[in-house]
Amino acid sequence: MNYKLLNFKVFGDARGKLVPIENNKNIPFEIKRLFYIYDTLPDEVRGCHAHKKCEQIVVAIDGSCQFLLDDGEKREKIWLNRPDVGLYIGKNIWNEMHQFSYGCKLMVLASEYYDEEEYIRKYDDFKKWISK
Repeated sequence: MNYKLLNFKVFGDARGKLVPIENNKNIPFEIKRLFYIYDTLPDEVRGCHAHKKCEQIVVAIDGSCQFLLDDGEKREKIWLNRPDVGLYIGKNIWNEMHQFSYGCKLMVLASEYYDEEEYIRKYDDFKKWISK
């Protein structure tokens, strides 16, 4: 399946911690878009789509949530709950976000600018797309 967990290097001392994010170094693509998700209640579900060409890295800056990842043949659940770990999600992966903790904040780095035509928003359409 086209995903992996990235462990970011943490620099810290008595003043706190810092995690640098750098294009084509610890991020395997050029970052064209950054957005964040917050104030999602625990019983809400987000995502529920796949991307045709966009790659993403998701970091739980605060709190936690569970990702359901699906490549059309197998499904895996991944918990994100550390600000020094990023979840790389490649193209053609159906993703859903569940079980948000109160106060969860997710930062998403994307390889593409927003383009609604690039999204696959229905699971049946996703299955057709990947079977091509």
